[in-house]
Amino acid sequence: MAAFLAFLLLLLLSYGAGSIRCEATLNNTADLLSLMDFKKHITEDPTQAMSSWNASVPFCQWTGVSCSRRHPGRVTALNLFKLSLSGTISSSLGNLTFLKALNFSSNHFSGKLPPLNHLHRLKVLDLRHNSLRDTIPEGLANCSRLRVLDLSSNSLVGEIPTKLGLLTNLSSLCLSNNSFTGTIPPTLGNITGLNYLSLQINHLEGSIPRELGKLSDLLSLNIFMNNISGRLPHELFNLSSLQTLWLSDNMLGKEALPPNIGDVLPNLQFLSLARNMFEGHIPTSLINASGLWLIDLTNNNFYGQVPSYLSELANLSDLYLAGNHLEASDNEKWLHAFANCTLLQALNLARNQIKGDIPSSIGNLSTNLQYLNLGVNHFVGVVPPSIGNLHGLTSLWLSKNNLIGTIEEWVGKLRNLELLYLQENNFTGSIPSSIGNSLDGQIPANLGNLRQLDRLNFSYNNLHGSIPYNVGKLRNLVQLDLSHNNLDGNIPSSFIKLQKLKHLDLSDNNFQGIGLICTGKINNPRRGVSIAKAQHNVSYGCSRIVNVSPKS
Repeated sequence: MAAFLAFLLLLLLSYGAGSIRCEATLNNTADLLSLMDFKKHITEDPTQAMSSWNASVPFCQWTGVSCSRRHPGRVTALNLFKLSLSGTISSSLGNLTFLKALNFSSNHFSGKLPPLNHLHRLKVLDLRHNSLRDTIPEGLANCSRLRVLDLSSNSLVGEIPTKLGLLTNLSSLCLSNNSFTGTIPPTLGNITGLNYLSLQINHLEGSIPRELGKLSDLLSLNIFMNNISGRLPHELFNLSSLQTLWLSDNMLGKEALPPNIGDVLPNLQFLSLARNMFEGHIPTSLINASGLWLIDLTNNNFYGQVPSYLSELANLSDLYLAGNHLEASDNEKWLHAFANCTLLQALNLARNQIKGDIPSSIGNLSTNLQYLNLGVNHFVGVVPPSIGNLHGLTSLWLSKNNLIGTIEEWVGKLRNLELLYLQENNFTGSIPSSIGNSLDGQIPANLGNLRQLDRLNFSYNNLHGSIPYNVGKLRNLVQLDLSHNNLDGNIPSSFIKLQKLKHLDLSDNNFQGIGLICTGKINNPRRGVSIAKAQHNVSYGCSRIVNVSPKS
C-alpha cells in the first residue's frame, strides 16, 4: 500500500511539473508573438536597432528586451528609446502581462495609444517625444502600479481623463506639450505621493483645483503656457516641499501674492509667474526661500520699489522683473545691494518706472553677469564707466531711456558682448575706436574686433564715410542695420563672408552708384537675406542681386 501511494505521489508530481513547463511554454510563445507583431508595425528603423529581432536569437536577447529571472521567458521591460523608430505601437503589447517598464521615448511613433489596461504590473510608461495622436485611453487607469507616466511632447488631444486620479502610486505625471483641452481634473489631488506634475504647453482652461493642495510630497508643479485663469487657491501654499512653481503665460492673478509665500514655501528654488496679472508688492518673505535661484515675475502689475532685499538670496542667478511698475527712490542703494549676488547671471528690469541716474555701483555687480536689461525706463545722465567692469556681459540693453553724453571707453572693455542696444537715447559725440563706431563720424575698421556680435543696429544716426571691409569679419552677424545715416561708397565685398546674415538694412544712405549684393553668396539662397527697403532687383550672375536704395 505504501509503495502504491509513493508511486501515485510521484505521478502527480510529474504531471504537475509537466503542466508548469507547458504553461511556461505557452506564455513564452504569447510574449514572442506579441513582440513579433510589434515589429511588423515598425516602418522605419534607420539605425538597424531591431536587426537582432529574428528567430536566430532568443527573444530575451533582442535589443531593448529584458526578461524575468524568476519567470523565464516573460518580458518585463521594453527599452527602445531614442532609436529614430517610426511606425505605430501595436496593441499586441497589451498581452505582455509581466511588463514592468515600457520606454519608447524620443522616437517617431504615430497613431493612437494602444490599450494597455491588462498590464497590471506596469510601473513605468514613457512615450514622450513622439507623434502620438488621439486621446488618452480610459483603460490606462487600470495600470494601478504605475509610478511614472510620461506622455509629454506628443500630439494628444481631448480632456485629461478624471480616472487618472486612480493611479495613486504615481510619483511623476507628465502630460506637457500636447493639445489637451478642458480643465485640470480635481481627481489628480488623490495622487498624494506625486512628486512631479507637468501639464504645461497645452490648451487647458479654468482654475487650478484646490485639491492639488493635497499633494504634500509635490516637488515640481508646471502649468505654464495654458489658459488657466482665476486666483491661486490658498491650498496651493500648503505644499511646503515645493521646489519649482512654474505658472507663467496664463491669465492668473488680479490679486497680490500672499505676503508669507516665502515662509510657507521655504524650499522654493524656481519661481516663474511671468505674463499673468498679479499685482501688489513683491513679498519680502521670498528671502526666506533661501534656495531660490530663479525669480521671473515679468509682465505683471507689481508696483513699489525695486526689491533690493532679494539680494539676500545667495543662490540667486536669474532675476526677471521687466514689464511691471517698479520704481527706485534711492539712486545708488537699490542696485548696490545686488552686488551681494555673486552668482547673478541675468538681471532684467526693463519696462518699469525707474528714474534717475544709472548707479555707478553697477560696476560692482557679479562678474558672472551675462544679461543686463535696463531698457525702456526713465534713466537720465551718462552711462557710468564702471559698467565696463562687467566683463562677462554678452547682452546689454540700455535702449529707450534719456541717457546723454558720449559713449565712453567702457564699451570696448566688454569683449564678450554679442548684443548691444543703445537706440532711442540722446547720446552725442564719438564712439571710441575700441569698438569702432562713431555716432557722428566714420565706422573704423576696429569694429571687426567684436567677433561674437550677432546683431548690430546703428540706424538713425549721422554716420558717414564707407562701410569698413572688416565688417566681413563679424562672422556671427545675423542682423545688420545701418539704415538712415549718411554712409557712402561701395558695399564691401567682404559681405559674402557673412554666412549667417538673415536681415540687412542699408537703406536711406548715400551709397555711390548702385550697391550690389549677391545674396546667393551671402547666405543660403533657400533661406535668403531680407534687405529692408531695397529696390530694383537685377541679375548679375548670382541667384539674387539686390540694389541698396540711396536716400530719395
